[in-house]
Amino acid sequence: MNASSSGKARAASSSQPSESSSKRKRGIFQKELQHMMYGFGDDPNPLPETVALVEDIVLEYVTDFAHKAQDMGSKRGKLSVEDFLYLVRKDAPKLNRCKELLSMQEELKQARKAFDVDEEKLAASLD
Repeated sequence: MNASSSGKARAASSSQPSESSSKRKRGIFQKELQHMMYGFGDDPNPLPETVALVEDIVLEYVTDFAHKAQDMGSKRGKLSVEDFLYLVRKDAPKLNRCKELLSMQEELKQARKAFDVDEEKLAASLD
């Protein structure tokens, strides 16, 4: 197979829904993607075909990414956040965003914990 025919095969396969994408429910992220597309400059009501295509692309990317992380995690016996961070280590913007989101998650967890403790103290003082 020469380079041009392999490129054509790749292009044809990417335009067709993959077997795994045909098994899932379509449109599960439709509203979220429409909002994101609008936020990035698209029409407020993009064509359903466009949203479906973007959804297919995003789901394929996330699935492939998760499978790569799972392959790395299987070497140690478990999947961890570090497996995902390792995969994006060479992409500084993605790595920084991941670290930022993990930090915010930890802050929210601490805030919820503090809020729960305050509620328990309030309930105990009312009894």
